[in-house]
Amino acid sequence: MTVTQEIAQPAARLTVGSTRTLLTCAVLTTPVFGVVSLAQAFTREGFDLLRHPLSMLSTGDLGWLQIGNFWITAVLTVAGAIGLRRVMAGTPGGTWVPRLLLVEGVGMAAAGVFSMDPGDGFPAGTPLGAPAGMSWHAMLHMAAGSVAFTALIAACFVLGRHFSRARRAGHAVASRLSGLALLLGNAWAMSGGRAGSLTLCVGVLVAMAWISVVAAAKRADLAPRG
Repeated sequence: MTVTQEIAQPAARLTVGSTRTLLTCAVLTTPVFGVVSLAQAFTREGFDLLRHPLSMLSTGDLGWLQIGNFWITAVLTVAGAIGLRRVMAGTPGGTWVPRLLLVEGVGMAAAGVFSMDPGDGFPAGTPLGAPAGMSWHAMLHMAAGSVAFTALIAACFVLGRHFSRARRAGHAVASRLSGLALLLGNAWAMSGGRAGSLTLCVGVLVAMAWISVVAAAKRADLAPRG
C-alpha cells in the first residue's frame, strides 16, 4: 500500500461517516416533525385536527414549540438534502431530488419565521370562524408552505423516475403515491373541503415519511461490509 492510499483511506472513511450522519438527519425529519406536531395537536386546548392545520400550533403562548419544530425540521431537511446529493450523484434524479428537498427546507424555515393568525377557536378563547382578514405574516406563511409542499411533491415524483430507471417498480410506485397523497391532501384543504386540515396533515407526513425511508435505505447501503 502506498503512502497516498494510506492517507486516502481515512479520508474516505470520514466522508462516508459524514454522509451517513447527513442521511440520518433526513431519516429524523418525519419522526421529529410528526411527534412534536401531533403531541401538541392532541394536548393543546382548543386545537382540533379536523379544523385546524398544524401550522396554527405556532400561535398562542406555546407557539414557540411549533416554530422551533419548523426550524429544526428545516435544518434536518437541508442536511438530508446534502447527504442525498452525495449518494445519488450521477443517477437519474440525483440532481433534482436534493435541490427540491433543499427548497422544501428553506420553505419550512420561512414558515417558522412567519406564523399563521389565530382563528376558529384556537388558541383557546379565539372566536369561532375564520379571521376577518389575513395578516402579512400569515400570507407569507401560506406562501412559504406552498413552496415547501410543491417542492416535496416534486421530489417524490422525481424519486419515482429515479426508481423506475433503477427497475425498482415497488419503490417507484411508493414514491409517486406519496407525492400524490400530499398533492391531493393539500388540494382538498385549499378547496375548503371537510376535514381538509386532516387530509393535509396526512399527506405531509406520508410524503415526508417516504423521503425518510429512502434516506434510511441509502444510509444502509453505506454500512461497512464484512
